[in-house]
This record gives sequence, structure tokens and C-alpha cells, in this order.
Amino acid sequence: MSAKEPSLFALLSLSDKAESVDFARGLVAAGYGILSTGGTADHLKKHGIQVTPVSEITGFPEIMGGRVKTLHPRIHGGLLGRRDVPSDVASMVEHGIADIRVVAVNLYPFSQTVQKGAASAEIVEQIDIGGPAMIRASAKNFRHVTTLVDPSDYALFLAMLPDGPDLEARRGFAAKAFSHTADYDARIATWFDAGSSRDSFVEVAELRYGENPHQSARLLRRPDEAAQGGWETLQGKELSYNNLIDADAALALVAEFDAPTCAIIKHTNPAGVASAPTLHAAFEHALACDRVSAFGGIVALNRTVDAQLAETLAGSFWEVILAPSFSAEALTTLGAKKNLRVLRRSGGPVLPEWNSRETCFGRVIQAADPKINLDPLQLDWATPDVAPELAESLVFAWRTCKHVKSNAIVLASGTTAVGVGAGQMSRVDSVRIAFEKMQRAYPDGVPGPIVLASDAFFPFRDGIDVAAEGGVVAIIQPGGSRRDDEIVAACKEHGIAMAFTGTRHFRH
Repeated sequence: MSAKEPSLFALLSLSDKAESVDFARGLVAAGYGILSTGGTADHLKKHGIQVTPVSEITGFPEIMGGRVKTLHPRIHGGLLGRRDVPSDVASMVEHGIADIRVVAVNLYPFSQTVQKGAASAEIVEQIDIGGPAMIRASAKNFRHVTTLVDPSDYALFLAMLPDGPDLEARRGFAAKAFSHTADYDARIATWFDAGSSRDSFVEVAELRYGENPHQSARLLRRPDEAAQGGWETLQGKELSYNNLIDADAALALVAEFDAPTCAIIKHTNPAGVASAPTLHAAFEHALACDRVSAFGGIVALNRTVDAQLAETLAGSFWEVILAPSFSAEALTTLGAKKNLRVLRRSGGPVLPEWNSRETCFGRVIQAADPKINLDPLQLDWATPDVAPELAESLVFAWRTCKHVKSNAIVLASGTTAVGVGAGQMSRVDSVRIAFEKMQRAYPDGVPGPIVLASDAFFPFRDGIDVAAEGGVVAIIQPGGSRRDDEIVAACKEHGIAMAFTGTRHFRH
């Protein structure tokens, strides 16, 4: 190593390359050399950053399609070498091992690959081996090496230069690193377990009863999940089977949205859902969709419940209220209703990657239907397109429709559901029910354009005709029917815009 070469190195191996360019530039400015692997090295080089490939350090090329690249003594010696143990330092010098002081690694997107419904072979290829090994090695050696697994920590690390993080900070980064790999391994174990015939559950609670009072019920979790409550009961009666099933449906629905959102669930279907600038407004708009059905339902919110909203909530009967947090004043107000179950969800909803159900044929499992990522400005229009605000309303209705039992129809105005038709054997009946509920909720008419979402294609034009009679101006649906041309023609006849998504969202 020449005198001009850096004496300290940072090793970057990143699936998520967010913030990586600015981070690498900051490291170079502080005198670090950058070691990196395939895709990360190419990404940094494109941005003008000098990178030393790991293969240049190991003297061994990446092989087996990238499966083997960092598992080498010249890498792990730099991660595990104790700089205060003379024999370790001597080994590093003898074998030309780089002095790696920073390791930034994030892992292959295993969970994302599962959630998109990939084939088993593709999922297995997303089980990271070298990444966890580097994270664990460097975190074990936290006295000498800083381990970063979260891109949001890059700026914090750079702010600690030139001296770098102290021992306590490195220990904190190491704790985060081990938590990261533990969670990653648990998700992999859960996937393998879900694909096997082996039951692996522990009982964590006996429930009040099942779907009906004469049915007993218990809550089970896999061992890796048993210690993670995920939610905390702050007050109220014990939870029943129905409470948990409805609460799960409510959490899954609000998780679709980033804006302040309220979902009111009854028998796993939305009685109302809305996103709004404030959580209080979202609740009021959601409640307006179907005040009759909302009675005794489950309310899920994705922001802190404050005193004002708690006062409003306390004015009606609810089985369960769920939120990520509650103000002290809100808890005092809700505490006056002793039977009301108030749940605080810690850390945001961690949605299951697999769904399973016991049948008389055996257990059936499926990959969970992932969160919808659909850009309102990139819809596939089968008719002339619409104004951006209507496209946004269509996407809102589409996200909501995914959480309604099939056959599912959602009417929306802006980002408020104004009518829901669920669980009918024919789609046109679901359309009619959605309009009946809308007319009951808004006898003087809906204040704004009405859009419609359907979880699957329209097999006949009758649903379009009913939608036109109700004043719908735009429809979003998967498409794929043999009669798509007929359906599109009906929309054009009625002056209704229609977008296809290409993805069905049946919910049985």
C-alpha cells in the first residue's frame, strides 16, 4: 500500500442505495477509501466516486452469480481484527488485510420479494448470506468498527467525523445491527415454516370467545413473534376472536395510506374510510359514509389521538379503538368508558407475509396481498383520462376496495369513501348496495364528483349502467374480461372515464 493510498477503509454493500452517494462522498472527504461490491460499486462509480472492488482486495473474483464475494479472510479479517491485540494487528499486516473501520450494509430484499408473490426459487435467492455475516462480524467488533444498517444513520455518522463515533455510539449502532439481522432471520424462518407442514405456534392469550359465544378461542403466535406484543391493551374488556379479526382488517386498511386516515370496520368490511389533512376530519368523513353500520365497530387511526378527537370518539359506541399513540388527555377521556377496548399499536402495523386457512382439504397458504403502490399520474386509461384530482380519488378508492370482501365495490368522493358494496354473489348487486348506502348517508347528494372502484373486472355492462345512473364520472378496475371492449364502450356511451390496473384484489 503506497503512502498516497488511504489507511482506513469503509466497506459499502447495499441493496437499498438511498443516501449512499452523499455518504460515500463524505467518507472520501474524511480520508476513507471505499471498498464495495458489484451493484453498489457500479452505482458509486457512476457518480464519480473512486471505489476499490472487493475482488481486488481478496484476489478472487465474484463467483456463482454473486453468491460468493465477501466471504474471505481479507474481508472478515478487517472486520474482526482487534486493533488493541498485537497478534491480530500482526496478522493483518502479514496478510495485507485492509483496516476496515466502517461497514454499511443492508440486506437483500427478502420480505419484499415474498410480498410480491415471487416463485420459491426467486425468494430463496433473496436470502442474504454475506450481508448478515459482515454485519455480525463488524458489530461483534464494535470496539473498533462502526456498523451501519440504516441509511438514516449515515448523516449522523458523518456529523461525528473526523474523530468518528465514540465507543457508546458504536455500541448503539451494533445493537441496531444485531436487531436488524435477527428480524431478517426471523422472517426467513417464518417463510420456511409457512411452506412446511410443521406447526410451530405458542399460545399467548385465551380470548373471551370465538365468532360466537359457544366457541372457545385462543391467540397463537410463532415463537419468534411471541415476545413481540405488537399492541398493548390500555383499557377495556378482554378481546374476542371477532375483535382481533376486525382489528387486523382495520390495521391493514389504514396501513395502505400515508396521510392522516381513519378506517371504521364492521365484520371485516369498511363501514367508512377517509384520508384528510387532520385525523379528526378523517374520522368525521369516515363516519359519514355509514353511521348506522359504524355503530359498535372497530376504529383504526394512523396518527396520535388527541383530546379533541377523544371527546368526539367518546360520543359513540365502539368495540375497539386502535392508534399508534394517545395523548394523556385522550386516555383520561376514553377511560370514562370502562368497557371500551383501547389498543396502542407499537411500531406500526407489521403485516403478515403469508395468509393461511384450515380447510377440510388441508391447510391452504398464500403470499399476502401487498400494499398497493399505484401512481395516480401513471394510470392505464381505456378511455380519455381525467383531472389529476379525480385520478387521486380513483387510487384512494382502489386501495380501499382491496380491503372489502368480494364482490367489492367502493364509491368515493375525493379521499372519502361514500358508499361500499361488499360480499355479494353478483357484482351488479354490490354496485346497487353501494349506491343505496351512499344515498342513505348523503340524502342531499355527495358534495363532489363520484368515482367507483371494483376489485375485479365487470363481466357485463349492467354494473356500468347502474354506476352511470348514480352519477359516477370515473371507474377503476383490473380489466381482463372477455367483454372489456363492451365495458369500455358502455363507459364511453355514458361519458365515464375508465382506468385498468391489471391486478385483481379478491378478498374471501
